[in-house]
Amino acid sequence: DLDHWPKPARQWRPGLTFLPLRGFFQRAFIMNLQLENKTALITGSTKGIGFAIARALAGEGAKVILNGRTAGSVDEAVQKIDNGARGIVADLSGAAGCAAVLEQAGQIDILINNAGIFEPKPFAEIPDADWDRFYQVNVMAAIRLTRGFFPPMLQRNWGRVIFMSSESGIQVPEEMIHYGMTKAAEIALVNGLARLTRGTAVTVNAVLPGPTASEGVTDFVGALAATAKQSPAEFEKEFFRSMRPTSLLQRFASVDEVAHTVTYLCSPLASATNGAAVRVDGGVIRTT
Repeated sequence: DLDHWPKPARQWRPGLTFLPLRGFFQRAFIMNLQLENKTALITGSTKGIGFAIARALAGEGAKVILNGRTAGSVDEAVQKIDNGARGIVADLSGAAGCAAVLEQAGQIDILINNAGIFEPKPFAEIPDADWDRFYQVNVMAAIRLTRGFFPPMLQRNWGRVIFMSSESGIQVPEEMIHYGMTKAAEIALVNGLARLTRGTAVTVNAVLPGPTASEGVTDFVGALAATAKQSPAEFEKEFFRSMRPTSLLQRFASVDEVAHTVTYLCSPLASATNGAAVRVDGGVIRTT
């Protein structure tokens, strides 16, 4: 009779809850990320990685603020997440849009600089206007928002700033040099900003996704596959064989796989991770 066997003692650790389940010596291990009532702003979050991050944070009890360029896309994303989420409509490609976000967001605890653009183009064909556009959206938007939200975090002695960079910031792709340049700039920003948090409970980190199956990438791959008269699965296999041969995952990561890492870095449990470039790249980058 198993009822007479000794029961395993519950164990308690900070941030962890251990609950017994049915059956002998079975337990559910539930990590509490302690994000309840933290307010998080995620830019570029109506779809893709940004939306997945917002959904994951809301699932942990955070109050999330979504951002997008159109009222329709923002309203739709807010309704999907519900759970007290709200949205700010603003185009972050210029100073005015960033100022609108700073004004409407109010006090936040977590800033996820996720808004960004990409486009494959041969280096010799990238005009000055494209270089400026990529820099404004991928770098200056993050600088403007961080400049506004970061000092109050230091004053309150708690906060999280995360730059959604890319493995392309380390291994700059020859077909998107302008994009890789902006992602390298984000890593440099993290390196410097983290130095300003010394002795506080504020952290600044970069997350470096590898090839990820966001809506934009999926649509782009689908179009290229159709042009090459291949199925998306065939094109994906060929892409990793010829374009990203160092990948250990050998497939596109899901947006949720990236979001899980970001959510942990937002947590008080990640307090010792600061100034880091955290890779969620599927092993594309060969250095360790």
